[in-house]
Amino acid sequence: MSGTSEGLTPPEDAVKPVRHPDAPQPGELLGSHYEHCFGCGGAQPHGLHLEARAGEGVSVTAEFTVKPAHQGAPGLAHGGVLATALDETLGALSWLLRGIAVTGRLETDYVRPVPVDTVLYLDAEVTAVHKRKIYSRATGRIGGPNGPVAVRAKGLFIKVEVDHFTRNGRAEDIDAAMSDPDTVRRTRAFEVNP
Repeated sequence: MSGTSEGLTPPEDAVKPVRHPDAPQPGELLGSHYEHCFGCGGAQPHGLHLEARAGEGVSVTAEFTVKPAHQGAPGLAHGGVLATALDETLGALSWLLRGIAVTGRLETDYVRPVPVDTVLYLDAEVTAVHKRKIYSRATGRIGGPNGPVAVRAKGLFIKVEVDHFTRNGRAEDIDAAMSDPDTVRRTRAFEVNP
């Protein structure tokens, strides 16, 4: 990655990220933000079922196993699935900032193919914050945290309020999510601690 991608380089007055005092502790499983999410939700039969854990500072680690339903070329993970895994891992960083953010831009570099039945280990960190913008990066490695790099990404996430989803989402899905006590609890925590 060049590091000078337009929109992915923080401005000079960006600040160092600060982990929220009420953020999950290092090593804590973050859980799904929504059960029907293709990236992390347990209710998606062919989803990634990605599991993220809080790391040190403003970082997370995650992993998922590439299943046959995730392939593009025979026996290899689809590039879009790998981008989804990176996006989901970068999105999990919001847990540590105690805010809600959505993907504004994602730049993915594919370094090597990822075979089906491989466990992909991901790590991500926030690199800077500027007003509503959160700058971050992630790496995916094959077979373990010290395995060969398969994919990398830089992301720009934008802080939003919960009404972003209620205004734009499908009504029946919003209603179902808002009737889930876990979803409501997480949403309220983020609203109180933007």
